Amino acid sequence: GGVSVSGNDSDYDDDDDSNPHGRVHETYFIQRKRNNHQKHHQHDRARQKFDSLFRKLTKDSPIESTVIDVQNRQLFVPHASLECDVAKFSFYDLCGRAKGAADYLAIGERFHTVFVEDVPALTFHETNLARRWITFVDAMYECRVKLVVCAETAPEEMFRVEGEGGREHTDEVFAFERTRSRMEEMRSERYLRKTWVGSITESHG
Repeated sequence: GGVSVSGNDSDYDDDDDSNPHGRVHETYFIQRKRNNHQKHHQHDRARQKFDSLFRKLTKDSPIESTVIDVQNRQLFVPHASLECDVAKFSFYDLCGRAKGAADYLAIGERFHTVFVEDVPALTFHETNLARRWITFVDAMYECRVKLVVCAETAPEEMFRVEGEGGREHTDEVFAFERTRSRMEEMRSERYLRKTWVGSITESHG
């Protein structure tokens, strides 16, 4: 059985009080594209914090790849601590190939904490990637998963409307805004204290 990590405040510690959902915890790390004026250590600090939190929450347990059975298919999980019920994916692992809500819900029911690295800024030219990310965040939210992200931009900058694109993609703009709001809520103390749904419906067989 999985043990929820939400009870340990020190695992998610930050002092930003700007979130309306309660105290914000450091589960979202911004690793902007490096430019010529940016020092190497500044660029890497976010990634170091992200990797450090992964090590902390997996408690030095073995990290291995695994598969989850989803509707007679096998979903590949590249990095997982089966002992701690924590997984790590890249953005393109999750959204680069055709996946749907059933895949993401299976992840949320198997792992109480999911790390996602290399999350890019998205435009409406990448509609499939954006829609999969929206579906993924919805599934994590529904399962009360602790989501830890290392991204190129802040949540409010993640979805870019270029030129006249917003008029053609009104539905996506609305969905993006809801997803951004959920991503912010998922950093809050109130959300992180919620009980993981997988600990109730958990089935490893």
